Amino acid sequence: MQRRTLFSAAFAAAASFSLPALADNFKEGTDYVRLSKPIASRKNNVIKVFSYDCPFCYRYDIGVDPKAIPMIEKMGMTFEPRHLETKGKYGRTASEFFAMCILRDQKAGRSLEAKDSLFKKAKDAVYHAYHRKGERWTKGEAAFIETLTGSTGISADEFAKERKTAAVQNLVNSWKSVYDVAKIQGIPAYVVNGKWLIMTKSIQSIDGFVALIQKLSKM
Repeated sequence: MQRRTLFSAAFAAAASFSLPALADNFKEGTDYVRLSKPIASRKNNVIKVFSYDCPFCYRYDIGVDPKAIPMIEKMGMTFEPRHLETKGKYGRTASEFFAMCILRDQKAGRSLEAKDSLFKKAKDAVYHAYHRKGERWTKGEAAFIETLTGSTGISADEFAKERKTAAVQNLVNSWKSVYDVAKIQGIPAYVVNGKWLIMTKSIQSIDGFVALIQKLSKM
């Protein structure tokens, strides 16, 4: 139920209040909590903890993020996805492929949510296959990888080599820091500046979601 609230609200009419006015109503313990163990993060950063296997993550990805992320970026903040390898049969493989795409996108100067983003293409492909078409890749990891390579144009051989590199492994392993965060209220989980976890059950609109992020970024 916690994650249904914001997803449903994404399709509701936006509140007529300004972001500063909305921010005055948020309370610690109800709308957000301070993590007892902060996770490493850049300043002015929003981390999203997700899994390709998570239906709520998929729904937020199509109903919330497309509206919220542009607003977040206009505030001068960055949006950083971190995939959980512990959820989903091919969780580690997905994390390695996503990490490879993210590194390539960053090198090319592409936003991770841009239409030409390799990360977005891979994420959208696996989400669509799993949650819309009911694909479970019963033929094994090679079939799972084919879904990812087919959407990005990256060959299986390229991935086989790149997934073993220090850059990819270091990035994937750094995502393990969010495991404890995911246990607090499930996923997706949004963390601002590495220490403020948004309680998604209390958010009622996209404007409210963004206003809360804005407030937490200044704390």
